[in-house]
Amino acid sequence: MADRRPIVFAGLPLSSWAFAIRIWLAIVLALYISFWLELEAPSSAAVTVTILALPTRGQVLEKAVFRLIATIIGVAASITIIGLFVQTGSLLLVAFAAWLGICVYTAGLLDGNRAYAAALSGYTIAIIAVQQIDNPQHVFESALARGAAITVGVLTVAVVNDLLAAPDHHPQLTAQLEALRRRIADYTRRSLNGEAMLAMTAAGLLRDIVALRPEIASLAAELNSGPARSAAARNAMVGLVAELFAARALEMLPAAAKLPLREQFIAQLERKRGGLASPSDALLLEYQAKDSEPVAASLSWLAKYFIRTDVEVRRSLDDLSAGRRPPRAWRAPLYRSRRIAAETAVRATVYFLFAAAFFAVSGWSSTEVSLSFVAIIIALGATTPDLRALTMMAVVAAPIASLMAGILEFVVLDGATTFPLLAIGLAPFMIGAALLMTLPNRILSALGWLNLVFILLLLAPSNPQTYNPQTFLFSALFLLLATGLLFAAEIVIPPASNDRRRHWLLASARRDLRRLPFHGEQELAPEEAMFRDAGRVAQLLAAGSDAPEHRPAMEAAMAIFDQAAALRLCEVELDRLAQGPLRTEVGAVYTSLVRRDPGAIVASAHALNEVASIRDISVAGASAALVLASVTLTSPRLGVESSVGRRS
Repeated sequence: MADRRPIVFAGLPLSSWAFAIRIWLAIVLALYISFWLELEAPSSAAVTVTILALPTRGQVLEKAVFRLIATIIGVAASITIIGLFVQTGSLLLVAFAAWLGICVYTAGLLDGNRAYAAALSGYTIAIIAVQQIDNPQHVFESALARGAAITVGVLTVAVVNDLLAAPDHHPQLTAQLEALRRRIADYTRRSLNGEAMLAMTAAGLLRDIVALRPEIASLAAELNSGPARSAAARNAMVGLVAELFAARALEMLPAAAKLPLREQFIAQLERKRGGLASPSDALLLEYQAKDSEPVAASLSWLAKYFIRTDVEVRRSLDDLSAGRRPPRAWRAPLYRSRRIAAETAVRATVYFLFAAAFFAVSGWSSTEVSLSFVAIIIALGATTPDLRALTMMAVVAAPIASLMAGILEFVVLDGATTFPLLAIGLAPFMIGAALLMTLPNRILSALGWLNLVFILLLLAPSNPQTYNPQTFLFSALFLLLATGLLFAAEIVIPPASNDRRRHWLLASARRDLRRLPFHGEQELAPEEAMFRDAGRVAQLLAAGSDAPEHRPAMEAAMAIFDQAAALRLCEVELDRLAQGPLRTEVGAVYTSLVRRDPGAIVASAHALNEVASIRDISVAGASAALVLASVTLTSPRLGVESSVGRRS
């Protein structure tokens, strides 16, 4: 099964062709229903289909639901803002800009389709209110027309996907998660064999794991046991992060102590998913160590933690495949920097006001369309890691889309008014753009999506279709002007540099580390907190590259990640003892942890062991976790962190 190759036609797999044809059919059906219902804005239904152009049913349904909710919020905001500021043109634009900034800020704190919904709530005012700024009495009618068209587009996509058997997403996610598990196993195997593993390698693994979070959330919208599969996939994702931490912790322990475990560890890593080990199999890795050998005892405890986590990941993958709900569902908390989100929101507000001021000074008429394009690109940029990259892609896509739309309207259709000819004429342009979206090259994929949207926006199918060269040229000019103006604004007012963003992220990581341990009930389980920290590491990696000058920052980020995870595991083990007769000794241990003194931590672990042995209480887990914490605090990686901190 793993060796089966997909059927290819014209250099592309049949799944890509099936996706492209589904999108074209959904666009045609949305237009047909809109024409039949005589909707005021039939092109909005077709554009909705292009916005929802995703390959699987769960992704489409989740995005469709959020699109409907965001449209309602955007419509309500448009009507409210128009009602409050209709008599003051300048304040009206400021209010629009402020609302756009609020939505961009919200999008910066979310991910996936939730971030898209926040962005849509922002640019809905551009489509409804900004374009009706000279006719505010028509805002309500425009909102109703847009809402009706969006509803038609959403229902059309859902029907076409069901009729043409759009695939579910869970098989692909299962394969991706299993591939990540194998990569972690390979990382562990290489580190056990004495190979030095770079922090960039581990950070790349964390980035790839965290990147699956939006897709796993969309599994809940699948009709085939969606919520259960989403919970199982989330468990596997969180477990993979914990497993990678355990692998890095094993790498930090002295190599001499690891040798007795290596062969058994590698054998466990090579087990097939169908041949799961039982939790008792971890006892095979028990290294016979006395209390006087704290590192060896810690190694034994950490080895069992690794095996237990690996077993849980495999079981979660089996639950995902079978559609079973796991006994316990982990949370996958999202990390987002409020400072970065606020900076992005302020910049979005300024860009919108910059464009509005430019159009006001120019004195040109009918520039509302161009201003709405600016707002749309700004809002959508909030859902991408780099607004400038999206703007550059839009600058490239706008003339291409204008040319394609012109060829479609004045060469291919050339005055045709019958619907079948419109459907046939749309086919090569819509299918071609959708095929580009399926390519692995991100630039070509983005160009395909932008052209899919821009071509329909410029063509603006209507019943009957109008063929006015002047109207088309003005629409193309407004699109080109919007992308060019936004690109110029980003040059005049550049966004925060990647170096500054890395500084903010590292500063927030250090602040969080200083708060540990909490010495009380934790809001998140250690594994859930590890996943949240992994999200910050992924953002740090996105704010740089593999260049040598960026590696110290990643070394620092991974050192902080290791320390925070070890301290949280210590806290869990110590909290189990804090309510018993060892509360005094546990308090002394917490004091050593707060001081971050590795020697004091090891000494307190010895003291805890001595008192526990007298009272016949097992403290093996706490002692092992404390030794692990002391090792992370004395790791050579800390030197890198300190130097980066001084430079910042």
